[in-house]
Amino acid sequence: MVMSLRVSELQVLLGYAGRNKHGRKHELLTKALHLLKAGCSPAVHMKIKELYRRRFPAKMVSHSELALPGPHHPLTGLTHHLASSATLHPVHPDVKLQRLPFYDMLDELIKPTSLASDNSQRFQETCFAFALTPQQVQQISSSMDISGTKCDFSVQVQLRFCLSETSCPQEDHFPPNLCVKVNGKPCNLPGYLPPTKNGVEPKRPSRPINITSLVRLSTTVPNTIVVSWTAEIGRSYSMAVYLVKQQSSTVLLQRLRAKGIRNPDHSRALIKEKLTADPDSEIATTSLRVSLLCPLGKMRLMIPCRALTCSHLQCFDATLYIQMNEKKPTWVCPVCDKKAPYEHLIIDGLFVEILNSCTDCDEIQFKEDGSWAPMRSKKEVQEVSSASYNNGLDGSCRTAAGSDQRSSSASSHGGSDSSNGKKVEVIDLTLDSSSDDEGPDSPPPPPPTLPPPIKRACEHTP
Repeated sequence: MVMSLRVSELQVLLGYAGRNKHGRKHELLTKALHLLKAGCSPAVHMKIKELYRRRFPAKMVSHSELALPGPHHPLTGLTHHLASSATLHPVHPDVKLQRLPFYDMLDELIKPTSLASDNSQRFQETCFAFALTPQQVQQISSSMDISGTKCDFSVQVQLRFCLSETSCPQEDHFPPNLCVKVNGKPCNLPGYLPPTKNGVEPKRPSRPINITSLVRLSTTVPNTIVVSWTAEIGRSYSMAVYLVKQQSSTVLLQRLRAKGIRNPDHSRALIKEKLTADPDSEIATTSLRVSLLCPLGKMRLMIPCRALTCSHLQCFDATLYIQMNEKKPTWVCPVCDKKAPYEHLIIDGLFVEILNSCTDCDEIQFKEDGSWAPMRSKKEVQEVSSASYNNGLDGSCRTAAGSDQRSSSASSHGGSDSSNGKKVEVIDLTLDSSSDDEGPDSPPPPPPTLPPPIKRACEHTP
């Protein structure tokens, strides 16, 4: 409740309690919280309630919400109860946001809380507050990396928005015209995407917001978040703040490998199911051709991977897929364009065996029994056929040369035999059968003679 007061109201409260009322807002908040922690008189309690009613006159405040911590309820670390009671926003424990693979959640700084809207106004604004424990401050400070051009943290304070739906874990979803200020400083939001059609209002991509650089790393000074947006009829939104640790694609790949390789029999069963003949269909598929190249990088697969929800056999490379989602998280299968979240990824054991046993082929063919055979490209087939053709020509030439040598040797032997008195008859098979009746020295037949032309008298009729 105290953290929702403005500077002028905090000055009135501290002046009423006899404390120093000069300083910036976070200093005034610290003094007011120390005043509550040390224990204050009932008159100061009443003054706080009075200032709060002036600040939020339209809101109905219950007795439990107005209960302020006293000496028996210390403000150790400024817990989330103070933040939620100060802003009077209902917490929705049933609202769950989708898990982000590149971020491990360490703690909930603000649980999913509704952005309460006043129907009488279109533009809404609300305030949230949270503080860090000494352990959380240590975690963030020790993760600082200043090696680059800017200061980065691997342990981050992450702000997320979603729809107030409880049916399933929700994706990040920004309210319209969202504006966020952390400790009075504007927070950078993702840039607008160019509209796909003319006349369509550009939208921001809804992503988690890293507000670590705007957070005060202090256990005594609270952090405030002011959210403004445009109300929508029939839609309500929730926000949450988490302490997360960012992970790299290398870590995610190691975790995927640690899950193990899926049994190849699962893929073989899928192959048999796809190639089983359908009695109602006139066309039967007897084989399946699958590429061993990754559809993302057009290179040979190294770690064959696909999602459990995918019905195809084609795999993509796990390393490339995770690295691309590290830069721009979409988690969409590059083969079927369906959702392929990280937690559904598996390494296909059958393709691991194929890649290890077939190193010179980029495409394979699956058969009905689940077996496979490499597919050669047309160029490779032409090279193999031309090589075999050349080998055949060389063999035929060698055979012809051998036969010529044998015939020449036979002729030489025939000459020697004729000298011995034996006659060897040589028959030329290249001659036509009609030439058998003609002698070897007979001249060609003369051309046929034509009869002389007959002269006719032409009669001229006058």
